[in-house]
Amino acid sequence: MLTDTRHRAILRRLRTQGDVSVQVLADEFGVSPSTIRRDLATLSADGLLRRVRGGGSSVEQDADTFDVVDQRCAADKDAVAERAAALVEDGQIVCLDIGTTTARLARRLRERRVTVITSSLAVVDELRHAPGPELIVLGGVLRNTYQSLVGLLTEQALAQLSAHVCFLSTSGVNAAGQVLDTTGIEVGVKRAMLAAAERSVLLADKGKFPGTGLLSVCGPADIDVVVTNAGADPATLARMAEAGTEVIEA
Repeated sequence: MLTDTRHRAILRRLRTQGDVSVQVLADEFGVSPSTIRRDLATLSADGLLRRVRGGGSSVEQDADTFDVVDQRCAADKDAVAERAAALVEDGQIVCLDIGTTTARLARRLRERRVTVITSSLAVVDELRHAPGPELIVLGGVLRNTYQSLVGLLTEQALAQLSAHVCFLSTSGVNAAGQVLDTTGIEVGVKRAMLAAAERSVLLADKGKFPGTGLLSVCGPADIDVVVTNAGADPATLARMAEAGTEVIEA
């Protein structure tokens, strides 16, 4: 088993079962205890788990539910989604990330002749009866609290696909222009979307500049366009612009 694959499997085991011993993990994955200890040290350094004596335990706390997050900064999110919809061209293949703003963007694509690729069940709800888009739903592990499918299956499916543009969400952009996320299991999906698309657009309301997050998804040079609101932190936006990102204020 490849190291990255084993890391994901360890995190899935911790999320479903809580604390687990080094020896149990070593037996399960057919590797030595010292290999598992190195795995746990790496995951701990990345902020994905907390080490305890003899093993490790997950530190990704349950996020607020999708419905709760959806109510925050709703007007700003609507403005960003409206402006982002104007960037979509008929006939394009579009990846829509997990997130409340991307779901709002999906609502504005209901009449458009586009192909939408997503692992967001909120996007699926917006588009499954819509007359315009063709909808491709990625598989994966169901994350009930955030109406999404995540994990290795999702990432592998994206590796087989190609899109014209992906629209990403974020928990925040730090002062250096790094795109962040608070949920480790979503980071791999976001990176896979970036790799699958010719062009990347970040959707982030003004409250996310500067923002916080557990892990870095990508640097500002990996984002072609950011759509936000007037009033977003100018210094953070300047860092992104310096890296070549086009900044659009809704």
